[in-house]
Amino acid sequence: MKVYISVDMEGVAGIATFDQILRGGYGYGRAQELMTEEANAAIAGAFEGGATSVLVNDSHGTMDNLLHERLDPRARLVFGSPKAQCMAEGLTDDCDVALFVGYHAPAGAPGVLAHTFSAYFGEVRVNGARVSEAEVNGMYTASLGVPVGLVTGDDVIADIASRAFADAKIVTVKTAHGFSSANSVAPSVAREMIRESAAEAVRGARDLARPVRLASFELEVDMPSPVAAELAEGIPGCTRTASRTISTTLATARDMLGLITVFYELAAASERTRAAIASRR
Repeated sequence: MKVYISVDMEGVAGIATFDQILRGGYGYGRAQELMTEEANAAIAGAFEGGATSVLVNDSHGTMDNLLHERLDPRARLVFGSPKAQCMAEGLTDDCDVALFVGYHAPAGAPGVLAHTFSAYFGEVRVNGARVSEAEVNGMYTASLGVPVGLVTGDDVIADIASRAFADAKIVTVKTAHGFSSANSVAPSVAREMIRESAAEAVRGARDLARPVRLASFELEVDMPSPVAAELAEGIPGCTRTASRTISTTLATARDMLGLITVFYELAAASERTRAAIASRR
């Protein structure tokens, strides 16, 4: 029983502010601890549920947030960035179930620290619909035949996930009170809910319905500026459909995740350049 766990930070109990999720922020160290302990709860639950191996992917920001010396030593860890498959790096078709921990709402939704893959992006849409990171990563797991068994985060992503992954266990650890405010359960309570739900998800993994694989993916990303869109337009197959919007159609979810990673790097580069020019004025 091989279990894959993707762990983000914004959907972790006790986290709601930029100061917590950005390296160098006063609250970042504490947020690392909270993220690591929720990862440990999911790992413990996975092994209780019958896992024989667990791979964890650090999926937040620079993707080197988890405290390695504090992580359950039974699990292996993928960390660092950029990664070709981003938040789903390391997932293979021989995994039995994927667990998404600490996830959050998409850009444009009223969730805690809501965004989609990058704070630089506006909305990300697939086949005409706004999507969250959980849904995009779920499309990739589906392409490999791996079901999503657990999603944890705030009430907004919980509602989205309950519709996107009908058989998955959904754990709501906090209620959004705004973009950077929340009503959260105690971290210890969140961990126990996650541990129990992870165990149930892994125990029932082989009974989960096989996910539906999409035939193609029409990806639209609202870039942060016209300059970023111009850069992205230079990628073969990409079309600029509005001042800041790039569109392309892809045959596989793997290609979609890879291109999102490239768009992220282009957006970040363009914003660094813009900031540097502004600082000289």
